[in-house]
Amino acid sequence: MVGEIRDLETAEIAIQASLTGHLVLSTIHTNDAAGGITRLVDLGVQPFLVASSLMALLAQRLVRRLCRDCCEAYRPTEEDLLSLNLDPTKFFAGQARRVRFKGEGVPPPPGMLYRAREGGCQSCLNAGYKGRTAIYELLMVDEQTRQLAIKNADAGTIKRAAIEGGGMRTLREDGAQKVLAGMTSPAEVLMITTGDET
Repeated sequence: MVGEIRDLETAEIAIQASLTGHLVLSTIHTNDAAGGITRLVDLGVQPFLVASSLMALLAQRLVRRLCRDCCEAYRPTEEDLLSLNLDPTKFFAGQARRVRFKGEGVPPPPGMLYRAREGGCQSCLNAGYKGRTAIYELLMVDEQTRQLAIKNADAGTIKRAAIEGGGMRTLREDGAQKVLAGMTSPAEVLMITTGDET
């Protein structure tokens, strides 16, 4: 376990340990999962070492959970849905793909989403939100990703390849699923995933 990779020395220790067959878990500050590859190269690790030592990268962000006592259902606009990469025709027909989450609460009625009530309530201290949950993005490092890392490709190229080739779900897409489950609001997901356009 390497607490956090902030410099070349720590990165080299983690890389060398992984190359000798050890499972190394660590953190590194980036905007998304693909950014972990380019961040290691920016620190000075050779791209071929990055490519041969990584198995997966997981990005995580926290979003506020809607207060279950005062959240309100509303009919979203097409723009709201498109900003979350949701197909409005499927959503309003009740065919939007939903993923079930443990402890997700009550999903909104068909054709509706939840949002925080302005002014909240006593239960949420007038915030409209109570607690947090995480949204995730998991990039599995396959042969295509390794080749892109060796070629020193930028994070956007790596991310697009992971989405197209491996079906990676982005932070915003995971957030959209949590919106459909009634756990958080579209505004919260859009605020947290501002740079996550694919």
